[in-house]
Amino acid sequence: MTSLVGYPELTPNKGGWCGNDVWRGALSPDQTHTARAMVRKLGGRLGREGYRGYFEVDLLHDLDSDELYLGEVNPRLSGVSPMTNLTTEAYADVPLFLFHLLEYLDVDYELDVDEINARWERGYGADDAWSQLMIWETSPHVELLTAAPRTGVWRLDDDGRVSFARPGNDWASLMDESEAFYMRIAAPGDVRCKGAELGVLVTRGHLQTRDYKLTERCRRWVEGIKSQFRSTRLTPGEPTVPRLVARA
Repeated sequence: MTSLVGYPELTPNKGGWCGNDVWRGALSPDQTHTARAMVRKLGGRLGREGYRGYFEVDLLHDLDSDELYLGEVNPRLSGVSPMTNLTTEAYADVPLFLFHLLEYLDVDYELDVDEINARWERGYGADDAWSQLMIWETSPHVELLTAAPRTGVWRLDDDGRVSFARPGNDWASLMDESEAFYMRIAAPGDVRCKGAELGVLVTRGHLQTRDYKLTERCRRWVEGIKSQFRSTRLTPGEPTVPRLVARA
């Protein structure tokens, strides 16, 4: 898995995380084994400190020296958790989240970690790739949303226009790279302002090139989804009422 970072089309924050590409070739086989050893060593240390459950690690890849370095550890579920679970669930294997639950349910279990790692390494094809985008508001204007794209499967046509295809929440149902699952975060009645999270988009294939640029398909998805939002400008002193609601 690689990260999308700092793209101004997606986030107003320089260096801000805004998505991921997931595919088998993100690291070479030697780098994969090195990364696995580093993470297992870190996990062992966390365990000795009393941490239980799921955690995620960011590794930094030095493109000049080809070395890997520990970058960040999230001792919790995070924004990439859905993608790491997707990789295993798509091949009828155990989702990583289950191990998190087992720790907190006090279930006695035994694992052959080497066997699981070997199975997952064989489990999916070299050409199988998934991506997600975290879409944030980048405009400096403060507005009130009057319309927003709904949660479900959307389709991108050859002219770059997006349209709602069907309800659904199973990413595995996506037919090809012309379809994407969109999860609404910002809804009508919410304030639209710089840095507000609008939604999450998941699709098959890569959305970032090998030289770390957004693909043309990615740009079309972002432009198409953003075009579905409608909002009105807020005037100074106009009251807004925050809402806590379930979104769908």
